[in-house]
Amino acid sequence: MLAEVEELIYEKEKKKMPSLNHSYICTKIISQLDKNSEIICLPELTLRIGKGITPDVSVFEATKIKPNFRLDISKYPEMPILAIEVISASQSIQDLLIKADMLIENGVKAVWTIEPFTNTVFVTTKIGEQKLQNQKVESEGITVDFKQIFG
Repeated sequence: MLAEVEELIYEKEKKKMPSLNHSYICTKIISQLDKNSEIICLPELTLRIGKGITPDVSVFEATKIKPNFRLDISKYPEMPILAIEVISASQSIQDLLIKADMLIENGVKAVWTIEPFTNTVFVTTKIGEQKLQNQKVESEGITVDFKQIFG
């Protein structure tokens, strides 16, 4: 059953179609996070999980990322501290929350799944899930003020 769900998520990953709201929210999140020199935000980086999972934004400790411009990596083996997903009209919340669980199971410390319509952020960690609305969200010392994004 789990293998079937994972396969479905991989197939949907190939077909996701980001929207205006999706792009806007990702840009605003990255803009806030870029002020923190201790981290680096990488959009649309495919992680080496199964056939590959691509969060909208992956946040790493800045010292952990060393690009080699002569030899690229198509599926990055290290897991980010934080993965961020923004729901587009073509995606379901259930699929993205399952994806969040898969990311956590594979070593990501926290996943934020953002549902723009209700200004809600689902924070998934090993200890469970929180649902926060239109407020500052913090995980692993990383903070984003969603009032500034949704306001």
